[in-house]
Amino acid sequence: MHIPENYLSPSTCGVMGAVMVPVWLHAARRVRQTVPREKVPLLGVAAAFSFLAMMFNVPIPGGTTGHAVCGTLVAILFGPWAAVLAISIALAIQAVLFGDGGILALGANCFNMAFVLPMVGYGIYALVMRAFTSRSSAEKPQAREGRAQAPALELVAAGVGSYVGINAAALCAAIEFGIQPLLFSNAAGQALYCPYPLWVSIPAMLAGHLTVAGTAEAIFTVGILAYVRKTAPSFGIEGALAPADEAAKTAPTASQAHAARASLAALLVALVVLTPLGLLATGDAWGEWATEDVAQSVGYTPAGMADGWEWQSLLPDYSLGGLPDWVGYVLSAVIGVALLVIAFRAIAARMKSKVDFGMR
Repeated sequence: MHIPENYLSPSTCGVMGAVMVPVWLHAARRVRQTVPREKVPLLGVAAAFSFLAMMFNVPIPGGTTGHAVCGTLVAILFGPWAAVLAISIALAIQAVLFGDGGILALGANCFNMAFVLPMVGYGIYALVMRAFTSRSSAEKPQAREGRAQAPALELVAAGVGSYVGINAAALCAAIEFGIQPLLFSNAAGQALYCPYPLWVSIPAMLAGHLTVAGTAEAIFTVGILAYVRKTAPSFGIEGALAPADEAAKTAPTASQAHAARASLAALLVALVVLTPLGLLATGDAWGEWATEDVAQSVGYTPAGMADGWEWQSLLPDYSLGGLPDWVGYVLSAVIGVALLVIAFRAIAARMKSKVDFGMR
């Protein structure tokens, strides 16, 4: 779902970037208001989950690939606006350092995966959770049973929300692809940028996401959420929608906090080590082909794609010099996770310095 460079016109990229600027500013304000300073570094860990999930490409029938994003997961743990900020930073690192997604298209990619996905996914999650809560309140004799089922219900709600969220994001990307030939073409009727119209892009994008990619998103979201709720219940921020857990309401002891950190570190290490599995899926995601592949598909090279701007990333396609692909993948995963953790620790330190300055 990462839109590459030159698939969208510069004007489309400019509009999408302009749309995201106030979204990013509001997200930053909401993080300051809702995420405790000591929890901000953990938001970086959640962003790392998303970064790593996007490296696990899965094969889609027809020769393309897809991947999870875990946008709904981050929204459930830290709130949807925190998810906007976390996933946007992950996408920026992917674009700048690894060439995964275009620099000019960063606004569009963030709109789809960092804004639409967590907002829609969290909205569906909230609807399911509130519907269950309302029904449980009306059936008081079953309240105890309802509380016992709450963790399982949250996982169901998270799975449904994540599935709908990633398909909403895919639909937005398909529309952005599909309007290009309608708005930008030459006198001969040839598209200047993405040449696939809406009646091609929408079915193609949704076919892969309604089946394989949506399922992968739900599996990653439910699996990681279940692991986190069990081993690190204090991870994330307390929300009214989370299932009641008396143990999680009390401050964890030093040993519990250490165990939680160890469990999160173990999960990150496991995901990093397993990222080369993403190399097993051959082919590119729909709409992420090289220019020459597009030319072979439609019979001409769109002028805007042929003459467009290209960013030379340091580690293109998560590769590292002449090292084997799997080694480059693992090292890229380590670098991405480290940068996200460092970035959010820096954000937390900046928040701390502001508070300290205000108290003097």
